[in-house]
Amino acid sequence: MEWVWPWLATLGEALLQLLIQPFYYMAVILIALIYHRQLLQERKLFHVRMQSSITQTIRAVLGGIVIGVLVSMISLFLGTYLTLGSIISIWIAALVLSLIRIRYLCFAYAAGALGILQFALNVASNWQPVGILGQAVDTVRALDMPALLVLAALLHFGEAVLARMQGVSMASPFLMEGKRGKLVGGYQMQLFWAIPLLILVPTTGGITELAWTPLFHTGQSYTLMALPILLGLSENTQSMLPGRKLQLSAKRSMLYSLALLVFSLLAVWWSPLTVIAALVAFAGHELLVWYSALEEQQLSPAFVHPQHGLKVLSVIPDSPAAELGIEAGETLYKVNGVLVHSPEELHRALRMNPAFCKLEVRNHQGESKFMQRAIYEGEHHQLGVIMAPDKHEGWAVQPRAVTLFHVMTLKLFTRRKEQRTDEAPLALPPAPVASDKGSVEM
Repeated sequence: MEWVWPWLATLGEALLQLLIQPFYYMAVILIALIYHRQLLQERKLFHVRMQSSITQTIRAVLGGIVIGVLVSMISLFLGTYLTLGSIISIWIAALVLSLIRIRYLCFAYAAGALGILQFALNVASNWQPVGILGQAVDTVRALDMPALLVLAALLHFGEAVLARMQGVSMASPFLMEGKRGKLVGGYQMQLFWAIPLLILVPTTGGITELAWTPLFHTGQSYTLMALPILLGLSENTQSMLPGRKLQLSAKRSMLYSLALLVFSLLAVWWSPLTVIAALVAFAGHELLVWYSALEEQQLSPAFVHPQHGLKVLSVIPDSPAAELGIEAGETLYKVNGVLVHSPEELHRALRMNPAFCKLEVRNHQGESKFMQRAIYEGEHHQLGVIMAPDKHEGWAVQPRAVTLFHVMTLKLFTRRKEQRTDEAPLALPPAPVASDKGSVEM
């Protein structure tokens, strides 16, 4: 048990290092900006705040801590280690890639890109620049890519678990033009987590032995170093409920991470497979994104109004609709006994009885469920229901690649509907009320 106290002391130093270094806090701030940008987009499209950016950020931080602890324990057991050069290379690669797309700010993309770059530099072994460039080339050539890719596989398995557990609560409704130019509703899932990782780093004068036999072993002494990692998953869906979309995405991400883990472990014993594992890390992730987009194009939009009734795109948290149990994807069929086909008809039906409402809602299976509730002063004029788009919506999201620069500047890609640029979005006044029960924040 002599090894316990040195490891506890090293663990304490690593945790202290995590608390005082700026990179983890930079990752948290970036996540907060991403969710604040999402909040601004919701206000632009729907004139209401669906989720608090502070709450979303806290969820991301707590989820990241849980996965960070689990992945750190597994990587320590395997003996996965990184050099200081590896850590610097990962951060630089991730930041450069994020200038192209914000979803590239991800460990798998950075590790895959470094693996491909290392292969290219090894092929051009006669090329040896001097100065800072020469030092950078030597650092990339010396990277232990199998260990780096094993760590990427573990992190992305954790990402899939987090997406399945937290993704629905972080999904944001949006509007965009469909294939025929008509507005359709959907969900945008920008999921990011700051992972506080503790990793082995070979050093002199550190812990001279491990209490177990690891898969990776350099024969040197080790220390623990804090390595903040930013994981992210970006998905859009117009054809499915966010829970179903995330279930599929999480399943595919798990299969992807398992494939990456297998190739990375095989590369430990046979180094030529390293470049294959690197291609799986980068191209495999892109394949998932491409397949998801292709799947969306082939399926019909789910959030469009049926022939009778109004399709529910989303429900404002803590609103009357949320209390009644109305869910996204259901159809608001009758209000106070009146069949509704537009927001105007919904408003008129609610005014028929300003103190009370009775609803008939068609669930996802087409079955009717009946609800009733009193109406109180200050509540949302549609009971907190965000409807699928109709002719009154004035703003839509433009499909564009979001970069780190766009997040830092909080730039939104929205535009007015071309066919109704002279009109503002419909804003119905609240109906008369019977009593007071607070309000829903707008």
